[in-house]
Amino acid sequence: MAHIKVNQEKVTPEIAERLASVCPFGAIVVSEAGLSIEAGCRLCRLCLEADQDGVLTLVEDKPETSVDKSRWQGIAILAECVGNRLHPITLELLGKALEMAAPAGTPVFAVVIGWQVTSAAESLKYYGADKIYVYDDRHLEHFEPLRYAMCAADFIEKVRPSVVMAGATSMGRSLAPRIAARFRTGITADCTGLALRDNGNLVQTRPAFGGNIMAQIVTPHTRPQMCTVRYRVFDAAPRRENPTAQVEVMAVPHGLANVGAQVLDVLAKPEELDISEAEVIVAVGRGVKDEAGLRLAKKLADILGAQLACTRPMVENGRFDPRRQIGLSGRTVKPKLIVTIGVSGAVQFAAGMDKSEYIISINSDPEASIFNISHVGLVGDLYEVLPAFIEKIEREGLVR
Repeated sequence: MAHIKVNQEKVTPEIAERLASVCPFGAIVVSEAGLSIEAGCRLCRLCLEADQDGVLTLVEDKPETSVDKSRWQGIAILAECVGNRLHPITLELLGKALEMAAPAGTPVFAVVIGWQVTSAAESLKYYGADKIYVYDDRHLEHFEPLRYAMCAADFIEKVRPSVVMAGATSMGRSLAPRIAARFRTGITADCTGLALRDNGNLVQTRPAFGGNIMAQIVTPHTRPQMCTVRYRVFDAAPRRENPTAQVEVMAVPHGLANVGAQVLDVLAKPEELDISEAEVIVAVGRGVKDEAGLRLAKKLADILGAQLACTRPMVENGRFDPRRQIGLSGRTVKPKLIVTIGVSGAVQFAAGMDKSEYIISINSDPEASIFNISHVGLVGDLYEVLPAFIEKIEREGLVR
């Protein structure tokens, strides 16, 4: 693991105080013995950027082992099935995999695990993968992490893909870390950006420190490179006229039935709110300061047949359920229409909705960042703009 080394001979009281003030985690401590880097260091490297005197040095530890990367080729996605139907995130993973694979002609694989999932695999043939591997067994009828991980590991050992991608769903978040642990490799969760370098290293981008920075992470010394990807971030692979993939049914690993929990019964869970699936959304921010403003927003949502959503501050002050939050620390949405009311447009919020097909924003501040990504911007007091907006929609029958 990397660490920061201090050259005590170059430390002066002025330099020590300056460097200590830079650290946002209080990990740089000044004492009579000099300057020290404590366990609270997160290697954010701000101190290294501020060091103009050669006091600090980043020491990169060499890995004990390194794999032969030439033996690991291709990009694999772990398909997710709901019953015998593909979850939409499967096609989003495949779309991104195909995009990254295209420049170098890298093969793309899909792995389908479950019971009676052959039809799902057959439908996946039309979306651009080179080969689809299927593990179909009655002991895989219900998602059991250890059994699914056992099948995924069997695939990885036999095919050796360089990259393995899973959805950042409840299933993917449970399955992917177990696979990574088996291969003693790294995994990056909740990625919002992916890029494949010429040397085969995958650059995985994800929000960090509460969404205040975007971290870029690579796994240069181990394979496979693993990540989970947020739903509604990437475009789905389009269906093609003719099938592109071969389907190979794999034998399930020996002893599969004896691992993991034995599922006795499955009870249907009541449908939960999921704004990620909404086609029309009305989102409110801190500019909506009282119940009167919320009532106007709810009325607009009812007229449009929209889901009501919000920014993080509206959740933190207890006015909304966290499941309605849009942004890096909430849900990612891609509706056909989103209307934002009193939303400033901070990067943490914008990253969760900037791929919406059409964005209408209402804000009293003409310099609000939200207008930079909006198709239509209305500047004015929401208590004046919203009633007029609602009246126009109702009068002209703009919504059926």
